[in-house]
Amino acid sequence: MKIFDEIESEVQSYARSFPRVFNRAKGELMWDEDGNQYLDFLAGAGTLNYGHNNPLFKDTLIDYIQNDGITHGLDMHTKAKGEFLQTFNDKILKPRNMDYMVQFTGPTGTNAVEAAMKLARNITGQHNIVTFTNGFHGVSLGALAATGNSHHRNAAGVSLNGVHRMPYDGYLGENINTTEYLDKVLSDSSSGINSPAAVIVETVQGEGGINVATIKWLQDLQRTCKKHGLLLIIDDIQAGCGRTGDYFSFEEAGIEPDIITLSKSLGGYGLPFALVLMKPELDQWKPGEHNGTFRGNNLAFVTAKAAIDHYWSDKKFSDDIKRKGRYVSERLENIVSQYGNGNFTTKGRGMFQGINCVSGDIAAKITRNAFKKGLIIETSGADDHVVKLLCPLIISDDNLKKGVDIVESAIKEVCEAETKIPEEETYFETEPSKN
Repeated sequence: MKIFDEIESEVQSYARSFPRVFNRAKGELMWDEDGNQYLDFLAGAGTLNYGHNNPLFKDTLIDYIQNDGITHGLDMHTKAKGEFLQTFNDKILKPRNMDYMVQFTGPTGTNAVEAAMKLARNITGQHNIVTFTNGFHGVSLGALAATGNSHHRNAAGVSLNGVHRMPYDGYLGENINTTEYLDKVLSDSSSGINSPAAVIVETVQGEGGINVATIKWLQDLQRTCKKHGLLLIIDDIQAGCGRTGDYFSFEEAGIEPDIITLSKSLGGYGLPFALVLMKPELDQWKPGEHNGTFRGNNLAFVTAKAAIDHYWSDKKFSDDIKRKGRYVSERLENIVSQYGNGNFTTKGRGMFQGINCVSGDIAAKITRNAFKKGLIIETSGADDHVVKLLCPLIISDDNLKKGVDIVESAIKEVCEAETKIPEEETYFETEPSKN
């Protein structure tokens, strides 16, 4: 459609990688207006853990709308909100012995991060937040200050401050525990770092390149925070809601964050929804002190409840995610050993994995090749050098295999082409399948 070229802003990004007009989607599949079928290994950048148009949620949502259920209610009490809160408390928090208050923020992840950072500053009376290299927390100014990516930071238009940036796990090498450095600078009155309000961290850095914090590092980080009186904020916006296998990505580490941010797949159906979880003693907001016109999306309350009821009432879904994650790990390890020539490495945990191609140019060639074969897949990392697998968690075994097969084929062809002269590069000519 010409309209996209005529009036849509140049800020668009994914549309450049996947230049098609899409008009239908179901589960892990998408179709463009010409009838070409694609496997979706992007899944709304982690927003569609339960797939497109999940039939388990669709009828519930349609019934709610047809019965004139509340769509917008600011932060007033509604039946939909009450039922979500009850289900979230009974099936997510209580089984994990988690005691948290729930704050509904504006509908995106960056809204939740802004609220979490503001709350930490107000409670402690301190201004700065400890953040980490390669972290990504959003592009509104407060969250952007905590984000490491220079591409996004350079677009701010103002100076970004209020943070102390520390090296993430593995940033200085596998044998260096960077929490010891954090402990040292917090203990030294001449380090130049005043007592911060909090630490904000992703257990798996999605946009930063699928960097995974070890269990020990997360546990050491929590001990350091407690030692120095810092609040620990876990940004579980992309890694949460089952992406790593458990509902929360930090469960395996056994840590207890003071504050947790959630969004993306929280709404279940792809509907915008974000919240902040805080320990009860931290709920020191004054009425209306942090608000937003779209705090609390009642349509998303309905589908979020349905997602929890259908997938998180027992351990079956979690176990299945972990099973699929093991399959992906085995396949990616095999792909790297066959075609990586010692340069490629695997990264990630659960169904949050990828291949570090070292070069952004190589990774881009792989994803373009994969798209020509009918797979929507993107890159991440400081130089877009990691091919990131982020398919819906409900994907069938057959389609998971098919998607990874395409990744393998794309990598094989690109690696072979890299050894030839440019004129011989023919690996972008295959058309996607039709259905």
